[in-house]
Amino acid sequence: MIRLSKILLLFLVTALLAWVLPWVYGFLGGARPGHPFTLYSSVSGQFSWLESSEQGVVRRDDTGQSLTDKEFDSILPFFYYRQLLSDNRFPDTVCGVPVTPQAVQTGNFMFRSSPRQVNTSPVGLYPLLESMSGRVDLEAPGDVFRIGREGITFIDCATNAVETEKSAAFTEAMRCAGFVFPARLIAGNPTTRKEYDEGFFIVDQSGRLFHLKQTQGRPFVRAVEQAAGTEIARIFVTEFRNRRYFAFLFDDAGQFYVLTTGDYALHPVDVPPVDPTRQGMMIVGNLLDWTLKIGDPDGAEHLYAVDGAAFGRLAEKHRPAPEERVFDGAARYLFPFRLSFTSRLDNEVRPRLTDFSPWALVLGAVLAVVYCVVRRNRPAAPPVLASVFILVCGLYAFVGLLLFDRRS
Repeated sequence: MIRLSKILLLFLVTALLAWVLPWVYGFLGGARPGHPFTLYSSVSGQFSWLESSEQGVVRRDDTGQSLTDKEFDSILPFFYYRQLLSDNRFPDTVCGVPVTPQAVQTGNFMFRSSPRQVNTSPVGLYPLLESMSGRVDLEAPGDVFRIGREGITFIDCATNAVETEKSAAFTEAMRCAGFVFPARLIAGNPTTRKEYDEGFFIVDQSGRLFHLKQTQGRPFVRAVEQAAGTEIARIFVTEFRNRRYFAFLFDDAGQFYVLTTGDYALHPVDVPPVDPTRQGMMIVGNLLDWTLKIGDPDGAEHLYAVDGAAFGRLAEKHRPAPEERVFDGAARYLFPFRLSFTSRLDNEVRPRLTDFSPWALVLGAVLAVVYCVVRRNRPAAPPVLASVFILVCGLYAFVGLLLFDRRS
């Protein structure tokens, strides 16, 4: 029993070292260099960015030309409009389009999506806010809803009682609109920290897209036309200040769409397929265009400029993953694998083994020989099992065994 306890404790110490040592090593090495902040210029028709150098912050464009801070502000009037207003340099028109500070402020938006945000398990209960309350500030409802095979059910949060009349009214409205229960996908922004509420966008069992919201206590349901064969996989309800878009969507092939408010139409955006479960996305938009950044898991970056009205591609730029540092390259020879409990791709906390490296077997073999030499004067037979353990688990097992060896 004592021997079994020691073996279990040894495995526990090895697992702890497999978690701590790579983290400490990475912490000592510092953060890897990232890509410079980049925006598409509506004025110059090029990408422009900020990057750090020995002289400080340098501003450049696609031609490689270095820009002064005032020149940089001028070619990005939507992003730096406050600075231009302060300097009395705010333009009357941009690319022939009349602009005002109020219009710029309303038209600007920023959107972010990350794999950790996407790869989450739905709660299954959703609060449906009142979209036409007549008040400036939104208020949280006193009930939540769920959608099952029989329809939509509203539950009072205070009593846990089913609101029968409201549930029946919303279920009937959804059935009349053609909704097939249950729902495949439910998406919304269930928060009061926004200027207005557009409810939820829901994909029914047949794959059709519907808009559901509450207006003065009554249900509003509308089907959204979509091309035949389009299977919506991800929905991000936007609720931007400009009210030009309902949501950003992805189909099962990775095609990116915009659902516009004026015509309830799905518009494909001219960018390559995106996998939101593995790739991060950021959009910085203004009155005329968007700068869309897609980040790969390996650190590569893809930039696209998109027309804000027609959603066609204006320009593109690709940056490879940052070059591997010597410090990072040495890790594959030190650590045969890594134990982690979190990931950049989800928000689950569970043990996972990553970064397996066959190159670390070389160090494992050397440490196994060293361990045998250290134990050579022992009367017992050579520790074959311990040597194999060190060969497989490398530095983690070597340190753990030395801690348990009274004569080491």
